[in-house]
Formats: sequence, structure tokens, C-alpha cells
Amino acid sequence: MAARLMSAQAQVCRLGKNVVSETAMVRQFHASCYSASKVALSKFDSDVFMPYEKLNQRLDVVRSRLNRPLTLSEKVLYSHLDDPANQDIERGTSYLRLRPDRVAMQDATAQMALLQFISSGLKRVAVPSTVHCDHLIEAQVGGVKDLARAKDLNREVYDFLASTCAKYGLGFWKPGSGIIHQIILENYAFPGLLMIGTDSHTPNGGGLGGLCIGVGGADAVDVMADIPWELKCPKVIGVHLTGKISGWTSPKDVILKVADILTVKGGTGAIIEYHGKGVDHISCTGMATICNMGAEIGATTSLFPFNKRMGDYLKSTGRAGIAAEAQKFQSKILTADKNCEYDELIEINLDTLEPHVNGPFTPDLGHPISKLGENSKKNGYPMDIRVGLIGSCTNSSYEDMGRCASIAKDAMAHGIKSKIPFNVTPGSEQIRATIERDGISEVFDKFGGTVLANACGPCIGQWDRQDVKKGEKNTIVTSYNRNFTGRNDANAATHCFVTSPELVTALSIAGRLDFNPLTDELTGSDGKKFKLKAPFGDELPAKGFDPGQDTYTAPPKSGDSVSVAVDPKSQRLQLLEPFDKWNGQDLTDLTVLIKVKGKCTTDHISAAGPWLKYRGHLDNISNNMFIGATNAENNEMNNIKNQRNGSWGGVPDVARDYKANNVKWVAVGDENYGEGSSREHAALEPRHLGGRAIIVKSFARIHETNLKKQGLLPLTFANAADYDKIQPTSKISLLNLNDLAPGKPVDCEIKNGDKVDKIKLNHTLNDLQIGWFKAGSALNRMKELAAQ
Repeated sequence: MAARLMSAQAQVCRLGKNVVSETAMVRQFHASCYSASKVALSKFDSDVFMPYEKLNQRLDVVRSRLNRPLTLSEKVLYSHLDDPANQDIERGTSYLRLRPDRVAMQDATAQMALLQFISSGLKRVAVPSTVHCDHLIEAQVGGVKDLARAKDLNREVYDFLASTCAKYGLGFWKPGSGIIHQIILENYAFPGLLMIGTDSHTPNGGGLGGLCIGVGGADAVDVMADIPWELKCPKVIGVHLTGKISGWTSPKDVILKVADILTVKGGTGAIIEYHGKGVDHISCTGMATICNMGAEIGATTSLFPFNKRMGDYLKSTGRAGIAAEAQKFQSKILTADKNCEYDELIEINLDTLEPHVNGPFTPDLGHPISKLGENSKKNGYPMDIRVGLIGSCTNSSYEDMGRCASIAKDAMAHGIKSKIPFNVTPGSEQIRATIERDGISEVFDKFGGTVLANACGPCIGQWDRQDVKKGEKNTIVTSYNRNFTGRNDANAATHCFVTSPELVTALSIAGRLDFNPLTDELTGSDGKKFKLKAPFGDELPAKGFDPGQDTYTAPPKSGDSVSVAVDPKSQRLQLLEPFDKWNGQDLTDLTVLIKVKGKCTTDHISAAGPWLKYRGHLDNISNNMFIGATNAENNEMNNIKNQRNGSWGGVPDVARDYKANNVKWVAVGDENYGEGSSREHAALEPRHLGGRAIIVKSFARIHETNLKKQGLLPLTFANAADYDKIQPTSKISLLNLNDLAPGKPVDCEIKNGDKVDKIKLNHTLNDLQIGWFKAGSALNRMKELAAQ
């Protein structure tokens, strides 16, 4: 590994002095990858060692400069600074240049990330990196058959990913291995880790004390190329936990409550840091659940301090050496300083926290279980539940499965089982094998459940649902993290509620939204009334984890003999062509492609589900651009007016017509534009089809960065009311772009017939990012530096 990483670094050094010198890279390599402890980073990275000593040295430099108590988030983040002695550090303002410990990518986003890495001309990744095949497996009938079908349908993509990993030095987790975030937790996460992942729920690793941050593929390319990764210095929101979880309340209810408090944009630009005595009463996997769903409030990531529960989990997953090392540095790096200051503080008493159910259509609409029935009737939600689904990356731990099984056994002891289809998604092959060995899978089977493949499945729309017709109003309850319109089954009329797996199980027995297991009774097969007992389950398996089948492929020592081929006729994969450079002129008389009304997530911009198969083919997947967004002109989806010829058509069709006729365009959006998934396709597609700028009231963090990386201008109204000045027929001019500078608003003219409105548009571009815009993309800029 050492030789491979050094080779990669030497290659990156040819990017020139503006990136980083060869001497500095070699020094950085030794500094970040080796320590006197000689405890391996993971069992798959046997010659890369825990970096605590070096992290502590960097942190000492920062401490001496800031001279104040530090939050845990600051300790982990600042200890990974590329230049701790000179880095500007101001929460919410400065841009940090960081050296993450590793990169993780799921198969849907890895395709585009690796295509970009191939385009860079580099020979080897410079940091430990992995690809996880979890997104392309559609749930139909059950785990075994669904997995076999996916392997056949996606063979071309899986072969591409496997060969690319082998050639460039990445670890490859085969289809069936499990969901990326569970694999990371079981094998790679550790207290104090800084990791980036090309999935928005990467923060799952915060349950094991790591700062794990979701990014787009272009960010992953930077880190794999050993270029410092840039992040706007986050603010820190503290969540102080007191009391103890008990009864029907679960860790999921903590984040459901936080989402209800902060809303889907309340965490934007901030790390959520949990602390207080209540932390010690939550399992490691429970903490991971809380961090995972922190993505739904826009948080950069979420984090818990190292404690005994994390140590127990590390030992149970074969990493006792890491637990011991973490113990040595607990007070120095892995715990917040006393009297540290948070930008905002939330208090939650676990003793009084009521189980919650959030939704529908947004994960921040909270209902305490005692109010769910009343609120549902008041709002006209379908009361009958059609399907219950547990598992996913958010809630598929051994503890989750065990607690749900206890509820199922209680019901079956009274002669009843799930009233509706009940689907179970194990988070990993290790979880699947362990719950099968311990009889939990058998309980679910007898309960009426179907165990699906170890994959994302219905959570991301990979669900061949047959029980309702499209457009049919219905309700489902899940233990997932996200419930945007149409996300799970591509049916905009499906009302999806997210909650704990325990409540999903209880509600599946009753089959109705107005059932409260804390107070309501069920009727057994003998006609007698009974109340479900509060759930219980072991935090960790008494017999240890069963690893199941070996699903990991390590890269060879050298990838020189490995070939990676992409068929020019392929409908699944397409080599990337560079985007055009900015011509140095103002962008004048831009056409408005679409003015989006209301919520516009990355699902609305680039839908998942059946479109996942095109994630490696930019031109094909661009046929889904904005098809889920609501057009403000007519309140319809995927129906806009072509301002060039007056015809009406789908958004991608009109955009392609504009591109063919050299009509440059902008898209206009509302608040928190681009929330949700990290998918950079939502930025790549507008750029590919001729977009030049996205103008909105506010952006979600990951999407704004993705737009910058692809050479688009992400702009926000200085006055949000100016959104109303733009009409579908408006012409937009962005002026004085040669003077584009950090902190300086962009002059904008809006032409509506003979009327011209002059407004200001803000941006968050720094000097480096302005260079991306001028070069046409971050990848173009990387190549420019390599040629110097």
C-alpha cells in the first residue's frame, strides 16, 4: 500500500506548484498515514496506521493559535487541516483545506466519480478508497432472486467498477455485501476519522465518532488525487441529551425530534454535535442512526463523542486495537473541551421524549405518536397503511432487528401477525448472516415478512411495487430517512411516513395510522384484548457477528496490467468530454428554462429509481433533468414552454432544443434548492444541456458545491422577493463577470419586454472556485494545472 500511495502522490505532484509540491506531498503522506502506534486503519488497510499522534500534533498547533476551548467537531476537523499553522479558521466564514483519511463511494455515484478520475490521467488513488455496490438492486420478490437479477442486469456496470477499482487501487465491495454506510461502520469508521463519501447519508459514521461528510464525485476525485479538500468552516450546533431512552422510545426519535425543531434547512452549514449524560444511554448503532438522518436537516455532518458503547462495538467487530488507541486520546481529541461554545444549543430530555412519526412528503413534519392519528385525520392522510418497511442504512442494526423481532413474537404469541406486507432490508451481509443464525429472520418470515437483499432497495426507489397503481392515494410507513414525494415507489400519491423500526412493526400489526402501541389494545386470535409489550433486544450479538459470505475484493499491488474499457455504444456508461471554458464575456440574455415552484430536491432535479441504471451515462441520464420539479408557470411537472418556438414539451426535450440552437439558459428556484441526495448528476445534467447559472433563494450545501465543481454559477437573490420579478419569458443577464470576486455580488438585469429590473445576486465562490468557473469545471482546472 505504501508504495502504491507514494506512486499516486508522485503522479499528482505533476499538477504543479499551485496544487502542492512533491516534497509537501511526501511529508503529508508520512504524516497522515503513519504513527508510532502501528495499529492498522482497518483489516483491509494493514499497512496504513491510525493517525492519532499526528492528529494531536496538528491540533496542538491550532490550540495555540485559537487559545479557546474547542468543540469535539472542531477537534476532529482542525486536526485534519492541510496547513494548521496558517489556515484561516472562522466558523461559518473561512474555507478549510483538509486532508481526509479515506473516501467511500456507492455504485450509483462511483460511476461518474471514477469516470472523472480516469479523465484526470492519474494512475492510482492516494488515500484508502472503496466502492460499494448497493444502489442498483431492485426489490421485487426477495433477497436471493433480486440479487441474482441485479447481477445479470447490471453486469456491465459492475464489471466496469470492479476493473476500475483494480486498476486504480480501490477496494471493491460486491453486490450483496450490504449498504455502504453499514459496511463503513462495521469495517472502516473509527473515532476521530475524517472521511468523505459520495452519498448524503455518509454521516452515519458519526455514530462511531468520525466526521463523515457527504460530497459529490468531483470532491472525491480531489481527495483521491491527494489534493486538499475544501470545506466552508462549519458552525457547530450542540444537542444536549439528558435522561435515558426507555420503553417505545428509540434513538430514531432523537433525530425525528431534532428534524422537527430545525427543519430541513436548519442544519445547513453546521455540524450537529451531541453531548451530555444521555449519550451514554444510546448504543453505538443507535448513535449512527441519529447521525445518518442528520442529512435531512441539511447538516454538514453529525457527531458523538467516543465512549464505552463505541468501544464495545469496535471490539465486537474485531477492532479492539482501535478501541484501545481511541481510549488513549479520548480527552485530547475525542471529547469536547469543557466550556466550549456552540453556535446554537438544543436541549432534549430522553426521559420525556415521545416516539415520533414524521411526514408525509418531508422528513421534518413531526407527529408525536399520541397525535399521529388525530393529525392524520385532520389532514386527510389515508389512514389504512398499505406496506411497512424496516431496515435501510438508517435502521438495520442487530439491535434494531432484535427489537422488532421481539414485537413480532409478542403479536404471534397472541395469534396475530403483520396485517400488511412487511419488508425487511438487512444493512449488510454480516447483519443478514447474524440475524439468520440467531433465528430473527425466521421470526420475520413467520410474521409475514419478506427479507430483501442487502441493499438500499425501496429506500431509494429501487422497488418494483405492484400493490397500488400510479396515482393511487395510499400510506406506507418506513424506518428510512427520507420521504420526498414519489421517492420510494415513483408514485406522487404515496404518503410515506418515517419513524423507528419498532413503530413500523407495531403499525404494521394494526394496519392503521391511528394506532398508538403505548396506549391502544389489539385483539388476539382468541378474541381477547392485549397491549404490545415494549420492545427489547440485545445491543450486540452474544455469539458475536457472523461475517457471512466474503464479498470484498482487494486491489492488486499494481494495476498496470488491468484494462478498463467502455463500449462507445454502451447505454449505461459513457466517457466524459470536458465542458467548455468560460469565454470571458458576460452572460447576456439568458433564457429561463424553468422557474421552479416550491421544494426542489436533487430527486426532483435528477430522479433515482429506474434512472439509476444511467448514472454512468451523462447524456442518457440527462433525459430525467427537472422532470420532478413543479413549473411555476402552470403548476405542472415536466411541461414547460419552449421560448424559442412557442411549443410545449418536457424539460429535457426543451433543454436539448436550446442546446442544439446555442440558446444558453438559467434555472430559477426557491428555498433550500438541491436538498437531499448528494448526487452530482443534478449539477452535471444542467451543465451538459447548456445551463450557465442556477438562481435561487437559498441552496443546500452539497448541491451548491456540486454546481461550482461543474462550472455553473450558483447564485442567490440578495432580496428573496426578486424571485417574483423573473417570469418564464424573462431574459437574464449576468454582468461584470470579469470582476467576479469573493464576497462581491453579481449584477443582474431582468428583462421583461421593455422593462428592465436591476438586482444583485450573491454567491459564495472563493478564488479557487472562481478558477473552476473560468476553466469550465474543477476537472478542467486540474488539467490546466497539470499542464503547467
